[in-house]
Amino acid sequence: MTSPAPPTGFATPRHYFAYGALCLLWGSTWIAVRVLVQDVPPFRAAAIRFVLAAVILGIAGAAMKLRFPRSAREWRNQVILGITMMSVPYGAVFWAEQHINASLTALLFASFPLVVAIWSPILTGQTVPRRALFSIVVGFGGMAVLFFRGVPYSRVGRLSAIAVLVGVVSSAWATVSAKRQASTTNPLVSTGIQMAVAAVVTTAASLTLERGQESHWTAVSFSMLVLLAVFGSAVAFSLYYWLLRDITAYQLGTIDLVVPLVATTEGALLLRESIPLLMIAAMVVVLGAVLVVIRSESPEEVISLSGRIEA
Repeated sequence: MTSPAPPTGFATPRHYFAYGALCLLWGSTWIAVRVLVQDVPPFRAAAIRFVLAAVILGIAGAAMKLRFPRSAREWRNQVILGITMMSVPYGAVFWAEQHINASLTALLFASFPLVVAIWSPILTGQTVPRRALFSIVVGFGGMAVLFFRGVPYSRVGRLSAIAVLVGVVSSAWATVSAKRQASTTNPLVSTGIQMAVAAVVTTAASLTLERGQESHWTAVSFSMLVLLAVFGSAVAFSLYYWLLRDITAYQLGTIDLVVPLVATTEGALLLRESIPLLMIAAMVVVLGAVLVVIRSESPEEVISLSGRIEA
């Protein structure tokens, strides 16, 4: 007799609490990164963040006597996720926020659920609702407008936007892959291992690309680092992987509907960042498209990426 499948969706108040906490935590990390990289070279800042988070999670995991991966396959999966979920996306974001503001970075990352919608059929074979595919086209149209007109006209500004989008693609792939693998590793341990991998990668990048650059630590930059390492990394990603066990990748991706609003509000209030009307319009288009994608999971009329309509 087979055991019933675990529930998928927001089944308990703890799911809603964790979801809300992630929206607030990650909505605040964009401004923290923006402040930190003004004083500390970006890859160095990211490396320190990951080292601190990995140490915190390692101590917690050892104290709680949690099970670490036992097979070579489990370790390999954690290393891959450490690169694709942590190193590439956050290395790109830290570097990019030297040149573009926190609001724009968060808005670019709002395309995350759209990219998840593309990766899901490729990696899992699951069909995507037809409305979702049309909305993906509309959403990327909004992203194109934002990219060509909302991004600073400088070469480095456009390169920064491209770097963030590369991070989006990598993070979306990692999310779908993690969901598909259904790892038995405890979320806290999994996060700690991936943070350690990211610490190695970003440290290597810093030693290679930032040699000779100085850090100018202040009370503010230090507090931003603590916020990022403890809450934005150790706490947030542990919650994220815990939720990913019960919540679909689409549902969890809706966090990125809320994050840009938090980041934009904080950027305007605390850093006095301007919010051009074009950026607001692009945000409405992109977030509207993402919302349609998220709500198009019903098993009614769907269409696969090959063009075949299924009932």
